[in-house]
Amino acid sequence: MTLLRIGDFSQLAQVSTRALRLYDELNLLKPAHVEHFTSYRFYSLDQLPRLNRILALKDLGFSLEQIATMLTDDLTAQQLSDMLAMKQIELEKQLEDGRMQIARVTARQRQIEAEGKISPYEILVKEIPPLAIASVRRIVPTLNDADKVRTDMLHALYQGLSEQRIQPESPELAIYHNREYVEEEIDVELATAVSPKMTRRFSPNREPASHTLAFSPLMATTIHHGHFANVGQAITALCTWAAQNEYAPAGAYREIHLFGRELDLANFENVTVEIQLPIEKK
Repeated sequence: MTLLRIGDFSQLAQVSTRALRLYDELNLLKPAHVEHFTSYRFYSLDQLPRLNRILALKDLGFSLEQIATMLTDDLTAQQLSDMLAMKQIELEKQLEDGRMQIARVTARQRQIEAEGKISPYEILVKEIPPLAIASVRRIVPTLNDADKVRTDMLHALYQGLSEQRIQPESPELAIYHNREYVEEEIDVELATAVSPKMTRRFSPNREPASHTLAFSPLMATTIHHGHFANVGQAITALCTWAAQNEYAPAGAYREIHLFGRELDLANFENVTVEIQLPIEKK
């Protein structure tokens, strides 16, 4: 049996000698041999699998005491691999949540920087004709769930149209039915325009549903160019303009995807979106 001094074993395993001494004290990983007169610790190559399990479980967030208990159960390589796979999924979710939080912080920072400045958004009031749409509507639990739920909804929308042999038209749009800003229980409808002649072909008990957005005589609109996460700035600009001009929101606001289909986006950094807000005189 080949024995390695603690420093050499430390280099091989990429773990500090301090950690190895701690694992020795906690009976997690005892040296294969301790020299009687010098107290030098020696380790063998066949101790590497146990050390790798300790380090993997530590990366999963388990305490050393918990790891000691788990190792007595003699975890198989497959069991440990499954645990690491679950941890990987958890970390990826945390990274995605962090990415969305950074985007919201950046958007809020830009709102603060824009205080007292002239809004870059031009507001136009126009009539919006009726629009036949096919849509899928969901309640999104939280903002952090929005990307996944939207993707699932869009797949359901276009797959359902394909199965019913109905051709989608432009534009693709999102309709937000909450009458106030919310970060939970977000009532969103994702839709695409369809030919009015096609509405009779929709199956009544399956997705997507078909209906017509009514004629709107007063619609405040603006165009957003830039990152998708910053669309809220355009909504803020619309609501601010409405309040300053003695208008009140009169329905759900719409997000018109002038860039095409959301599922086709390579990234969300450079999109063009029209925001529409139905209004009425106060």
